[in-house]
Amino acid sequence: MSPPHSPSQNYLLAAIPTAEFESLAANLELVAMPLGKILYEPGGQLQHAYFPTTAIVSLHYVMASGASAEAAGVGNEGVVGISLFMGGDTTPSSAVVQTAGHAYRLDRHLLMQEFDRAGLMQRLLLRYTQALITQMMQTAACNRHHSVEQQLCRWLLLTLDRAPSHELIMTQELVASMLGVRREGVTEAAGKLQHAGFIRYRRGHITVLDRAGLETQACECYAVVKKELSRLLCDVRYRQGTSTTIRSSQPV
Repeated sequence: MSPPHSPSQNYLLAAIPTAEFESLAANLELVAMPLGKILYEPGGQLQHAYFPTTAIVSLHYVMASGASAEAAGVGNEGVVGISLFMGGDTTPSSAVVQTAGHAYRLDRHLLMQEFDRAGLMQRLLLRYTQALITQMMQTAACNRHHSVEQQLCRWLLLTLDRAPSHELIMTQELVASMLGVRREGVTEAAGKLQHAGFIRYRRGHITVLDRAGLETQACECYAVVKKELSRLLCDVRYRQGTSTTIRSSQPV
């Protein structure tokens, strides 16, 4: 039986002190995030910010040719929609659900009200934004300088950090699209990792068997991203759960 949904499953929401959180909680909506759901498209006006709990969202750019590559992923450590409080409103990238699950969404006007209070939530959002920028920069460097196998290890480890289990529902076509490489390159890299006993791949399911082994094959990029997120949020204290009732906009 799966655990009940709670805003505290998202690190940013969990870090908001109870006094501040109570004013926010009534406006949070629990929403299902099916695989492939588009949260926003290039140039579109964002209407909500999304705080994933069990879902993982891919921020990626699609070229005129149709080719795409992921710039960053967002899971239960963050929020989708930073352009809302950074003053941009729109973005040239897309946000698509990479791993199905749930998230809490907040109307953009309410997000800005909370941000403009200049309290802890503002500081949390800005710190997270710095960590997200680091992830984007490191992804760009990784895609340019490291092998497909190293990129795959980095991507699997970051996905694993956000996933509730060691089994990922993921096709090689999707992974190739995320990394911006040919499917054949992913097939070869995944084959090597499977032969080494680090993962098992079958019909769209990737099971991580040896996380430590993946870490030995990954480049430094994974550690850089993880360390920066930990550094920026290391002094944050988390609430010990909440009894507040959160409304759901759809059956879950």
